[in-house]
Amino acid sequence: MSTPPTSPRQRIPYSAIVDRPPLKLPDGARMAVWTIVNVEHWDSTKAQPRTILPPPMGQPLLPDVPNWSWHEYGNRVGFWRLRDMFADYGVKPTLAMNGIILESYPRIAEEALKGNWEFMGHGYRQGPMHKLEDQADHIQATVDAIKDFTGKKPVGWESPGLTETMETLDLLSDAGIEYVADWPLDDQPVELMTNTGRTIYSVPYPVETNDITMMALQQHSSEEFAKRCIDHFDRLYEDSADITRIMGISMHTYISGVPHRSKYVEEVYKYITSKPDILIWTGQQVMEWFKEQT
Repeated sequence: MSTPPTSPRQRIPYSAIVDRPPLKLPDGARMAVWTIVNVEHWDSTKAQPRTILPPPMGQPLLPDVPNWSWHEYGNRVGFWRLRDMFADYGVKPTLAMNGIILESYPRIAEEALKGNWEFMGHGYRQGPMHKLEDQADHIQATVDAIKDFTGKKPVGWESPGLTETMETLDLLSDAGIEYVADWPLDDQPVELMTNTGRTIYSVPYPVETNDITMMALQQHSSEEFAKRCIDHFDRLYEDSADITRIMGISMHTYISGVPHRSKYVEEVYKYITSKPDILIWTGQQVMEWFKEQT
């Protein structure tokens, strides 16, 4: 890019999905599904990023024990429930994790590494990119932590809350990140422009087949997760007879890993994995396939 972008639109030219060259998945598959499991560190001494219980009389109190504990359940119990389900259905998720997880929840990272999950950067600490004093240092610290633990640099990044400033993509590219999950704008991967001269890819990421949206924000009943994800999948499966589609499913351990929702999460994967012409991939696999295609 000759001049720095001043809006997200300048990062990506418009492209109608019906006008693009065909994309072909291997083995005659018609679509691919990738799963993002978000594991986050919430500071128990500070106001919590998200709450399920309002403060008494509307006055925030610190420490916020019940809301911190609500989240903590996901890392103590929910992750392990989801881990067992994914193993049952042969799913290797992409782990979107704060870099500090390697200090605060190393047991989770060890299990993900053992299961050959993909490790994706999700900020070093949970919080919007707009509030960081030094984005480059924050990104590099996350990349270095994951590389030191896994032996290889992460190629994917999901910003906390999908937040980016106009500098974020360029800084991610400088740090070696090759794809992002912050741009929920397509059913196929697309190229995003950077000032570095290197391409960074957007892999389709969901805001509506995402448990935060359904459960924490819209506050649907538990079965909505299965209904919406399966309905979404069915339409993409139908569409993919003509144009290859990629579906993402995003979840958080403290939401999808709780008992009353877990069976509906399992319904989704039981249904999807019953299809013979579906690939269950990681974000990195989607990105590498797209690079080969284009």
